[in-house]
Amino acid sequence: MSPAPVPSPDEAGCAVLHVAVDDFRVSVQLRRRPELHGTPVVVAGGRGVVVCATPQARRHGLHPGVPLSRARRLCPDLTVLAADEDEHARAWAGVLEVLRSLTPVVEPLGPGAAFLDVSGAARRLGGPARTGRLVRDAVADEQGLTCSVGAGATKLVAALACAAAAPDGFVLVGPARTVAFLHALPAGALPGVGPGTARVLERLGLRTVADLAHAPATTLARALGDGPGRRLHALAWGRDERAVVPAAVRATGSERTFTRDVDDPRVVHRELLRVAARAAARARAAGVAGRTVVLRVRFADSTALTRSRTLPERTDVTRLVHATARDLLDGLGLQRARLRGVGVRLEGLAPAAGQPYQLRLGERGRGWREADGAVDRAGARFGADSVRPATLLEPARDDSPWRGTPLGAPSVGALQEWEPPGALPGGSEWWTMC
Repeated sequence: MSPAPVPSPDEAGCAVLHVAVDDFRVSVQLRRRPELHGTPVVVAGGRGVVVCATPQARRHGLHPGVPLSRARRLCPDLTVLAADEDEHARAWAGVLEVLRSLTPVVEPLGPGAAFLDVSGAARRLGGPARTGRLVRDAVADEQGLTCSVGAGATKLVAALACAAAAPDGFVLVGPARTVAFLHALPAGALPGVGPGTARVLERLGLRTVADLAHAPATTLARALGDGPGRRLHALAWGRDERAVVPAAVRATGSERTFTRDVDDPRVVHRELLRVAARAAARARAAGVAGRTVVLRVRFADSTALTRSRTLPERTDVTRLVHATARDLLDGLGLQRARLRGVGVRLEGLAPAAGQPYQLRLGERGRGWREADGAVDRAGARFGADSVRPATLLEPARDDSPWRGTPLGAPSVGALQEWEPPGALPGGSEWWTMC
């Protein structure tokens, strides 16, 4: 066996890597449209705003939050792609699998970014510089995505090094270079310095990280509060005690943002069923069951309301999750309130395999849990929405009156009911083959 490569002295102590997939959402969509590489492309959200943009689009001033109407005026050659959250989730799961094949200490930060601690993999991988190259090569080969990687002794330095490496690069900042690297950055580069904090610092004449480092900690504490001020002073000198902590699955769920504000209770209840079904399906896919069902309602003014209910036993059954969420929604008494979106989340997760299940008096031994299993198997074979609640069937376009017309059946402008097998209780008023 050949010995592992010996890290250089500059790499000593740089055990933290920050990995960021470049323009994650738009890069995932471009895997299916390779001819658009090098052109201005944006991914649009459900409310007609830019979610992610390629560098070519950003040169025209197209950043997240810009309305599509304005984006098209700023860039007439723009290509707009629709967001596909399910595809994004699959792509991110694939990236995480690549990262965990290199080191088990991976802390995801959300789709597209994660911290890695490679201190335990040094003998096998040969140090952070070589590991950074392995990460970039593996993600490109296995997922078709480019990523930037930063390495440092702390999370702070690794994240800022990654930002300096973007796009598609690698930057390592050793302990000897940390202070010089940080002090050359603007104050807004530090985490926790948003627009409001930046204005306070500007009034004090503190514009760079070096200014923050050489200002008395008491001055920052008076201006920003004792905790934030002293933390910012420590970060300016590169002091960051946060460890890379592998994230356990604490909750799973789904949220839907409406294309326009909705005040029709029938529409809200239908979309609630959609997100409840997705939340339960994601729990089953992860092999977990939840004890607490959480409902989140977002209003037209962007305020949000959350309600939850803890069940007697953990569940991953769609019908029970939906019924609980529906009761929570009805209990709010919203009448005709205008809503921007709804979401359902399962918390208090535990492995589903070992959960006890108490039959109710008169309840069949096989029922909704087996029905969900049949739906999941059909979805894996024929597509995610091949079987779904009949309530979610809706007209797709003029030449296809019903999205739920069975495969091979004529489109006659009316819903054709599919008689479920014995494993699917409830009949066609609940389950419909699409």
